[in-house]
Amino acid sequence: MQKYLATVARVLLSQIFLVQVIALIIGFMSHPEAYHDYQAGLGSLGLPGIFAPLIILVNLVGGLALLLGYKTKTVALIMAIYAVILTLLLKLPLLQYLAIAGGLLLLHVNPNTPCSLDNLKK
Repeated sequence: MQKYLATVARVLLSQIFLVQVIALIIGFMSHPEAYHDYQAGLGSLGLPGIFAPLIILVNLVGGLALLLGYKTKTVALIMAIYAVILTLLLKLPLLQYLAIAGGLLLLHVNPNTPCSLDNLKK
């Protein structure tokens, strides 16, 4: 049972990014101007509009890779750096996202989890 806790941690970390994408997509579909509002919100924080699709893409690809356990070591490190940078740029709750980055760094150090695509190669 204990060996599967790392898998649970990986899945829980992935849901942070995937739920955000799902919420954005639902918002975009329910309100025709929601995407432009999202871009404007990022613009008010000093980020150009191009960051809107990039943030969505990174959250989607990184979240799916973590969920499936694909290239876990690399993706966990990238997503940890991404979480810290995004926290600083978007003025998100600092301690919360630092804790997420810490969990991702632990996953980077220990990427071998059961039920992952990385383990299918072995």
